[in-house]
Amino acid sequence: MLEDLKKVVYEANMMLPEYKLVTFTWGNVSAVDREAKLFVIKPSGVPYEDLKPEDMVVVDFDGNKIEGKMNPSSDTPSHAVMYKYFEKVGGIVHTHSPYATSWAQSGRSIPCYGTTHADYYYGEIPCLRVLTAEEIDEAYELNTGKLIVNEFKRMNKDPMAVPACLCKNHGPFAWGKNAVDAVHSAVVLEEVAKMALRTEIINPKVEPAPQVLQDKHYYRKHGANAYYGQGNN
Repeated sequence: MLEDLKKVVYEANMMLPEYKLVTFTWGNVSAVDREAKLFVIKPSGVPYEDLKPEDMVVVDFDGNKIEGKMNPSSDTPSHAVMYKYFEKVGGIVHTHSPYATSWAQSGRSIPCYGTTHADYYYGEIPCLRVLTAEEIDEAYELNTGKLIVNEFKRMNKDPMAVPACLCKNHGPFAWGKNAVDAVHSAVVLEEVAKMALRTEIINPKVEPAPQVLQDKHYYRKHGANAYYGQGNN
């Protein structure tokens, strides 16, 4: 079942150690088949060097395992909720990459200080609130996904314009139109987090980039009038 998607998800998961986004088993990638209303995700706690495409687990939007020899990632309920409500999202990544996680542990959103950030994210990358004791005890991973969905709705943020967030005291989630695009977002998020930290060290009084510059860089790559790259003319 979904053998081609399993291969895609396996290859995307293998990109995480390649780009130094994970230590040990601290991360996962999933990708969705919208027509089947199923997604494929990494199995829980399996070292990356031991993974094979056939180890990937097929899950439904309620987090139920449909096919697989192993248990799916413990973060599966978070992915399931996000696929259910972020209808344009095709792939999701969760890691504990050090720079993005440092911002999450600090409880701070990442401001847009320059054009590298603006090329990929429209505005700051939000750090969401920590879950309540009740939310943690009731259904931790499920409520993490609900928090992401509900906070993006509350803030009126388009998840495809800001394809990442930080969960306070936890770590980053990133997503995209497919698994590889989601990994790309996670890599950029880590680099942007690193740059923002260094920027604040160099200049503690730094201000976000002017909005006109942020808009120029975001919209030249995204939207109807985008002209960056090939095939946009």
